[in-house]
Amino acid sequence: MTPRNVVVTGLGALTTAGLGVDALWQAAAGGVSGVKQIVLDYEMGNNLRIAAQVQDFALERFFPHLKTSFFDRVTLMALIAAEEAVKDAGLAEALPLGPRTSVIVGTGIASLGTIEEATRNMVLTQKRPDPLTVPRAMISASASNVGLIYGCTGTTFVVSSACASSAQALGIAFHMVRAGMTDRAIVVGAEAIVTPGGMKAWEMLRVLSPQLCRPFSRGRNGLLLGEGAAALVIEAEEVAQARGARTRGRILGYGTTSDAKDMLKPDVGGAAEAMALALADAGLSAESVGYVNAHGTATILNDSTESEALGRIFGDRLAAVPVSSTKPIHGHTLGAAGAIEAVVTIRALEEGFVPPTINFLEADPACPIDCVANVGRDHAFDVALTNSFAFGGINASLAIGRAA
Repeated sequence: MTPRNVVVTGLGALTTAGLGVDALWQAAAGGVSGVKQIVLDYEMGNNLRIAAQVQDFALERFFPHLKTSFFDRVTLMALIAAEEAVKDAGLAEALPLGPRTSVIVGTGIASLGTIEEATRNMVLTQKRPDPLTVPRAMISASASNVGLIYGCTGTTFVVSSACASSAQALGIAFHMVRAGMTDRAIVVGAEAIVTPGGMKAWEMLRVLSPQLCRPFSRGRNGLLLGEGAAALVIEAEEVAQARGARTRGRILGYGTTSDAKDMLKPDVGGAAEAMALALADAGLSAESVGYVNAHGTATILNDSTESEALGRIFGDRLAAVPVSSTKPIHGHTLGAAGAIEAVVTIRALEEGFVPPTINFLEADPACPIDCVANVGRDHAFDVALTNSFAFGGINASLAIGRAA
């Protein structure tokens, strides 16, 4: 089969910025951070109390016929983002979506809240675990429940590769659609990490900032966690055209590598090769790229490593390519990051506007990039790269194009 063009027809999001893609984009474009004082159900000696937490959302508003006790918080987020994306794609009245629609979800830790609750009940209070603990906690729960609601009987699975999870999910779905293995995929990235245990574990890793996330800036001192979900409906272009669907963007190429060197320390070669592979997969040169949505976590090593990797890709042109990180806006959402940042990238292509890297203080010589410091800018471009680099040395990069 001749490789098919792959288009994005639907977008959805639930983040600390609020419900919906518009809320996410307005925050990203305007440089409005959703980092806040977190609310925890109980304490585990938590010293760091700020994150990009999603607060005040209720599944009952979207699916009143469902029993929300059946779902972990991460599944609730995935369902809400998928609902918006399916409606945006014009598919809400076409159910069931059937055997040519797949569901692929990316999540790093998945149902942490359920696991913590069950463990706490058994160990600390000696209560019996909820009978639904297993179906709530299993890592594939979010994918299975999206498939159940929309009648997707095609391939359904979860990708779990830490912070690269949903970028890899989108890349795999893209290859499946392009190759004719499926006609359509609902791709979701979801993570609900702001729990007492989740926050404490990351605190002990010594990579969280006690103040602000400052990607690529001198004085950066760590990341801030976030949570949420984003969903993209992708389809073969001829399938979308046949039903008169609107195209919001194009997935052009996907590259992924593994450093195989260190669990925590990033590698320049692996990051650069992922970007090179994405461009090669798209049949594009680096000169065609007009914007990079960076992984940009605001840790010392990640930002300098990613900057050096970008230098290998763009060479003398590096300073002319806008490179921004939106993680200070929505937090580092771990397994959901790839999907959330793909949505931001598609909106940037639609608007011809590059979102800023906020909280920037001054340039770091180790990060010689144009990071669009503090204020976004108008910038028409046709192709962008979006990067996701994970613990364990897993790298993923996606080349995304403007709809028309």
